[in-house]
Amino acid sequence: MDGTVLVADDDRTIRTVLTQALTRAGCKVHATSSLTTLMRWVGEGKGDVVISDVVMPDGNGLEMLPKISEDRPGLPVIVISAQNTIMTAIQAEEADAYDYLPKPFDLPDLMKRTARALEASARSPAPAAQEDADRPEELPLIGSTPAMQGLYRVVARIMNTDLPVLITGESGTGKSLIARAIHDFSDRRTLPFVTVTPSDLADLEGPARVMARAKGGTVVLDEVGDLDPEAQGRVVRMMDAPGDHVPRFLATSQGRLADKLEQETLREDLYYRLSGAVVAVPALRERVDDIPLLVTHFLARAEREGHPPRRLSEDAQELMRSYSWPGNVRQLENMVRRIGLTARGEEITRAEVESVLGNQPAAAAVVGGQTAGESLSESVARHLKRYFDLHGDMLPPPGLYQRILREVEHPLLEIALDATAGNQAKCADLLGINRNTLRKKLNDLDIRVTRRRKLM
Repeated sequence: MDGTVLVADDDRTIRTVLTQALTRAGCKVHATSSLTTLMRWVGEGKGDVVISDVVMPDGNGLEMLPKISEDRPGLPVIVISAQNTIMTAIQAEEADAYDYLPKPFDLPDLMKRTARALEASARSPAPAAQEDADRPEELPLIGSTPAMQGLYRVVARIMNTDLPVLITGESGTGKSLIARAIHDFSDRRTLPFVTVTPSDLADLEGPARVMARAKGGTVVLDEVGDLDPEAQGRVVRMMDAPGDHVPRFLATSQGRLADKLEQETLREDLYYRLSGAVVAVPALRERVDDIPLLVTHFLARAEREGHPPRRLSEDAQELMRSYSWPGNVRQLENMVRRIGLTARGEEITRAEVESVLGNQPAAAAVVGGQTAGESLSESVARHLKRYFDLHGDMLPPPGLYQRILREVEHPLLEIALDATAGNQAKCADLLGINRNTLRKKLNDLDIRVTRRRKLM
């Protein structure tokens, strides 16, 4: 950790313990038993994080939070208190405390929270830069696979044009993020961003109200394929006669609009007006190699919100890669948020992921036991057939062969090692492979080997 921490507590032992622990972690520490001294330090601009007790000889720490926020906007304050009531926690939340811990607190936990607070303090923009704080500095989308890199290149090319853009993709893929990114990084980013729903176009005056709100910014027609014929006609007229301040038009659609054209439920003139450029957002099953990156992002965000730190084990990652994710990134985010709260340890295990996926849609792709009397070959065949069936008329993501081999190989090696009490020579003999080959596979699969006495 790097930074200066201000500690205010009337308990000398706590001041000493925190000073020693924070100093060993690399921080500078100023400790006091007086709120008056603490407020003087804050007013002088000292400190990157404050750790303060509530009940102090010369005042109440919670009552000082508004003053600290006024004097030093963005300075994180961690409140610690022996008054372990829900009201204390609520008051700390209402006073915009960065964090709250009841006494007695766990020192390692407090150190982790302090480290996060220091990071937040370092990221906090200076007052002069606040006007740009809400503007993202990079595309608010995550992925390093070829599918996502191709998407980024398309967005970059069309960003500063005036072409209408049609954004297509399944539910939960991030179509609204694409629309927002096109606006936020374009020359129109200082102008309004207006999302239009069918209710906005329900009457004759709807288009005029939309254009008045847009003021030359960006208009997004959400799920344009769901508009009724009258609303579609109003959109066409709105695009043909936009008035003095011409906005940029974007539209999103889950389904194939070409199908709606064939069914004559979508006007051709509207389709051709909107499809100046078409951006297809890939489904998550088409970019499974992005899953670890997405999970890391969601877990880090949860940790910044005060949840325990988590990470995903390798075998849990492989299980998630083999799932079809019908709800795409949104389903993944909700699943990670849930498992981040329920996981027992810092590392999320395969069994914990399997337990959560068992309650998700289409989970049969990865969860399900072997039918009684069924051979291993039959069980694998049944599993793979379900997996292919879940993708409908689409093929599974590339790399299936190695993923399936890995899923079978990992438990085989773990069970064989357990049966031989961790003796690699015996395990290699049992499997009928060279010992060096076994070692390489254990290393590649990140399987830990523990020697022990085999209990018969």
